[in-house]
Amino acid sequence: MGRGWVLLVIPIAAACGAEASGVPGGGGLVASSVGGADGMNAMGSGASGQGASVGGAGGMYNLPEGPPCEVDGTLGVCVDVAVCVGAFAPVPGYCAGPSQIQCCVPIEAGTCNPNAMVVPDGTLTEAEGVGACPAGMVPVAAFCIDAYEAALVNVSDGSTWSPYFNPKSASVRAVSVKGAVPQGYVDQVQADAACLAAGKRLCTDEEWLRACRGPEKQVYPYGDALVLGRCNDHRDVHPAVEYFGTTDSWIYSEIDNACLNQLPNSLDLAGANADCVTPDGVFDLMGNLHEWTADPAGTFRGGFYVDTVINGSGCLYATTAHDVSHWDYSTGFRCCLTP
Repeated sequence: MGRGWVLLVIPIAAACGAEASGVPGGGGLVASSVGGADGMNAMGSGASGQGASVGGAGGMYNLPEGPPCEVDGTLGVCVDVAVCVGAFAPVPGYCAGPSQIQCCVPIEAGTCNPNAMVVPDGTLTEAEGVGACPAGMVPVAAFCIDAYEAALVNVSDGSTWSPYFNPKSASVRAVSVKGAVPQGYVDQVQADAACLAAGKRLCTDEEWLRACRGPEKQVYPYGDALVLGRCNDHRDVHPAVEYFGTTDSWIYSEIDNACLNQLPNSLDLAGANADCVTPDGVFDLMGNLHEWTADPAGTFRGGFYVDTVINGSGCLYATTAHDVSHWDYSTGFRCCLTP
């Protein structure tokens, strides 16, 4: 993104983002510069100054009509985020009005497009289950649990769902596959439905804690002493601060952005941290993604790749500030089953 990032210690909000009140001007994502010898920026004419055509190496592109705006030298228009799609991305913080009215600018080739439903995984095939457990699961005490944080596939044809987008009303089921990009951006209700579609269910609080802490009730999946970096358990710069290039509070109203988990040194592949494993063979219960449990009041556990200490240490980390309909880039899950 081309800015010098600011080291930031986020208090309680770091666990899942903070609420923003309004969207002030200034700040925001560093957008690409368009123009030069092979292109130009030109705002449409007219009394209102609405409309824009933007040119570059790939040719001219027509933006939707709207009041003009500019993001670090790149011209755009202020429109509803719902119409800023394709080769364009909405950038908050540059337009007056409600938060969904944002500056729509072209996306530089090779950079993350927050509107593109990237599917990084090919066919996701679960490994054979351990003991009496189904595929992708291992036994812990009297139940089975997914060895890895869940990814999603479409029920209809088994194709992979983009792990960077909320599934909304899509019919998806959970799979537990080593090396997959685990599913963030999911609420508890959707996570439970995806487990049920796989013939499983969300883990209860008690099951999740037993899996993470083991029979000796250890603090971390691997023991009682913290070994920083053994799990994907901390990040010096909050991903929203890095992506948007500011510490202004409005960025925490944008934590549904699909690009946050696509930044370098953010979300890890399932099982990539070989030492972040319990004696029973369950990976990533600490860090990487928060994991929903079946608590009807709404609880997700284990911390995520920014923080595993604010709301408790390691396995004892629990966020209870949201109801079951909450989701953001940090919320994931895994399934359990009583064989």
